[in-house]
Amino acid sequence: MITRLEGSWCLVLGASSGMGLAIAHELAREGVHILGVHFDTTDGQEKAAVAREEMRGHGVEAHFFNANAASARTREELLPRFEELTGGTGIRIVVHSLAFGTLLPYVGAEGEDSLTARQMNMTLDVMAHSLVYWTQDLFTAGLLREGAKVYAMTSAGGTRVMPHYGAVSAAKAALESHVRQLALELAPSGIAVNALRAGVTPTPSMERIPGSDRLAVHARDLNPHRRLTRPEDVAEAVSLLSRTDSSWITGNVIGVDGGELLT
Repeated sequence: MITRLEGSWCLVLGASSGMGLAIAHELAREGVHILGVHFDTTDGQEKAAVAREEMRGHGVEAHFFNANAASARTREELLPRFEELTGGTGIRIVVHSLAFGTLLPYVGAEGEDSLTARQMNMTLDVMAHSLVYWTQDLFTAGLLREGAKVYAMTSAGGTRVMPHYGAVSAAKAALESHVRQLALELAPSGIAVNALRAGVTPTPSMERIPGSDRLAVHARDLNPHRRLTRPEDVAEAVSLLSRTDSSWITGNVIGVDGGELLT
């Protein structure tokens, strides 16, 4: 059954920039109340505050929390606050859009640092494992109910590799595996879990990848649309997929790339 999103709640992990921010804006325009978690310096916090007020301009509630989304303590502190803010209605949409990890090579060239165990573990914990921990705690707290949707942002890195992307690629592969397992375990509760595989998208996290400018040119030439994916493309996909109570679309890696991987 197709339903309206107006009046429901969305939690965005990584809400202050890139895809997370675009999704929060799109859903606010649709009348969805926003809970945003981000981890920023003073400049990032100021931008997040501006975005929050813009969302409130659509007549919805918007609450942003500057905290480490990969920390167990953050979950412990925020979940009671989420329960209070949502007033017992639960969270309809959860978006995991955390992009924080190392870009060091596994085996550095002469004079170049190599990836350490600590950096590998941090990358996988933030970009992959935290999805599991948030979903566990939200479900246990009764905030995820029948009809809820959980989305994780992945990339072609889940199956492909490139220089400097090894740890992130491993995290994306793990993230997709977590999505499948969560989909299996939450299906009896009517909760859908999917990964959205965006195409190459100009975001602050992409700009940190060495050679990202060449990657962007290559992806634009490959894409049948002759342009890169935009954060707004992903936001529209979340809005579209969330308009049903059905959990029958679950456990998938859904391409939102304009056909980038077709050619």
